[in-house]
Amino acid sequence: MTTVCELNKCAGCMACVDICPKRAIKIKDSLSTYNAVIDEKKCIRCNACHKVCQVNHPARAKAPINWHQGWIENLEMREECSSGGAATAISKEFLENGGIVCGCTFNEGKFIFEFANDKDDLKKFIGSKYVKSDPTGIYKKIKDRLKCAGKVLFIGLPCQVAALKNFIGTDLSDKLYTIDLICHGTPSPRVLDIFLKQYGLTLSALKDIKFRVKAKFQIYGDYKEIITKGVSDRYSIAFLNALTYTENCYSCPYAKTKRVSDVTLGDSWGSELAIDEQKKGISLILSQTEKGNELLKMANLHLEAVDIEKAIANNHQLEYPSFRPTGRDKFFAGIKDRKFNSLVFQQLPKQCLRQDVKKILIKLQIIGGGVN
Repeated sequence: MTTVCELNKCAGCMACVDICPKRAIKIKDSLSTYNAVIDEKKCIRCNACHKVCQVNHPARAKAPINWHQGWIENLEMREECSSGGAATAISKEFLENGGIVCGCTFNEGKFIFEFANDKDDLKKFIGSKYVKSDPTGIYKKIKDRLKCAGKVLFIGLPCQVAALKNFIGTDLSDKLYTIDLICHGTPSPRVLDIFLKQYGLTLSALKDIKFRVKAKFQIYGDYKEIITKGVSDRYSIAFLNALTYTENCYSCPYAKTKRVSDVTLGDSWGSELAIDEQKKGISLILSQTEKGNELLKMANLHLEAVDIEKAIANNHQLEYPSFRPTGRDKFFAGIKDRKFNSLVFQQLPKQCLRQDVKKILIKLQIIGGGVN
């Protein structure tokens, strides 16, 4: 098997798929790993895939020049967003200043990238997605837009931002603005589908999916919780404990303070601001470039100072990748034959039992279903 980058290091950025003139590359998803596999019969040895690959050629990373925490001034929009709504605030003003925004959305059972041409269209980007997205096709579209339609703002994971920069090159880079999202790691969407099938659901049948509401981590399918409201399901538990990520995530080169984008966004976990503000959602906001500063200045954001050491301590992905759990191999060895929930319990019994106790307390009405 000939792969574009080192075996099992593929992040699934899909840039190699987009750039191949002969469609000779397919992503092999084994649940625990991604690999970009080259069909030798179709390959013409142009080397384009190797050059665009962000594993082989990581984008230049820069230290943040500004650190903030804050939120969108519009309270209604803030309530709709997972965190403080910083991405929505920046996107809204970018559109109003004549640009186009590209982000990840859930459409027809897939997590794909689309453009938003007006502020109402931005709603499809709202919400955290704790699963691998598929940028296939978007790199070419962004490059075409940059050539003829002016500025583009891309919002994605650090590996996707790096891939896009490689794909675009330097000639069009002045018109490209980028936001990367602080990333724990990402599972294959097939892992999510296996979890959902326990409840008679599939990604392809869902019209909408949510992974969290503010600090409450729980999957909602078509606007309804999968299990008891206020209780983290096994998919969320596995994700938060890094059990289900693809292999590359545990050696992610972008999990560090230096970033590859103009702006980096995440949650301001551990904030010292008022509890009421924390419940509404607070974004952690880093700016690495003058373009990043430009985005923040134009956005309708309430900005506060942030303790840098505390911000890093509560977002370890700004310092190092997630650790590979010792039980990960056993989990994936049994995932095709055993129930997802039982496998997660086997590897993370304490975390699961804590949620099981919470479920009982909610049913007995000792606590409410809105607790964290």
